[in-house]
Amino acid sequence: MIASMRRGLALLTIVAATLAVVPLQWGILKSGWGDPARLPRHWHRVVSRALGLRIRRRGHLAQVRPLLIAANHISWTDIVVLGSLADVTFIAKSDLAGWPVFGFLSTLQRTVFVERARRGRAGAQAGEIAARLASRDAVVLFAEGSTGDGNHLLPFKSTLFGAARLALADGVDTVWIQPVAIAYTRLHGMPMGRQHRPFAAWIGDADLVPHLLALTAEGAIDVEVAFGELVPFTVDSDRKRVARHVEAEVRRMLSASLRSAPAAGPPR
Repeated sequence: MIASMRRGLALLTIVAATLAVVPLQWGILKSGWGDPARLPRHWHRVVSRALGLRIRRRGHLAQVRPLLIAANHISWTDIVVLGSLADVTFIAKSDLAGWPVFGFLSTLQRTVFVERARRGRAGAQAGEIAARLASRDAVVLFAEGSTGDGNHLLPFKSTLFGAARLALADGVDTVWIQPVAIAYTRLHGMPMGRQHRPFAAWIGDADLVPHLLALTAEGAIDVEVAFGELVPFTVDSDRKRVARHVEAEVRRMLSASLRSAPAAGPPR
C-alpha cells in the first residue's frame, strides 16, 4: 500500500513537472530567448526528488570551458543525477531519439545523438560534439558506451574523445576533460553492497518502464557523484592515452565511493 502511494505521488510529480517545463523549454529553443540549459536543471531536480534520489557530491563541476565531462554509466537515472547538479548537455545513443516521451524530452535538452555502431559516422558525430564544446557547452560523455552493474567500470571508448581534438581546430588552445564517478551507495540508509547495487542499474536492453516503477515504489537511494581533477587536452595529446588516464581516474573515484558509502545525512 505504502509503495503504491509512493509510486503514485512520484509519477504525479514527474508528470506535473514535465507538463509545466515542456512548453517553456520549447519556446526558449524556438525563440532563442533565455538560457536553454537552465529549465532542464530545475526539471531534473524535481524528478530526482520524486524518485527518492538523495544526491551527494565530492568536489564540483569545473567552471572552465570548453569542458568534456567523462563519466561512468549505470542507469538512465545518471542523467537525472548529473542534470540536477549542473547545466550540461548529454551525448546519447541515437535510438533514444525514437523513444516515446523520453526521446522528445532528450531533444528538448539539446542532447547530441550518436550512432556508435556506425564507424563511418564517427567523424561527423565527433564534429557535432566539437561544435558544442566550442560554443562553451559542458558536454557529458558516458565513456563506457553502455551501462554497467554499479560494481565495476567497463573499458572507456576512446573514439568520441576525438571531439576534443576537433574542437581545437576552432581556435581553442585547450579542451578540459573532467573525470566524474557516479556511485549508488545506499538504499533506505543502509549500504547496498555488491549484491544489491544492481537494483539501481539499468543494463542493456532491459525494459525501462518496469525499472521506473520499481524505483518510484522503493525510493530513498543515495547517490554519490565525485568530480575529479581536470585533464588538459591539447594538440599534442594522444586521444587513447588520455582516455586511459581518465578511465583510471574514474575507476579510482568509483572504488573510493563504494568503499566508503557516506553516512546517512542531508543530501548535497
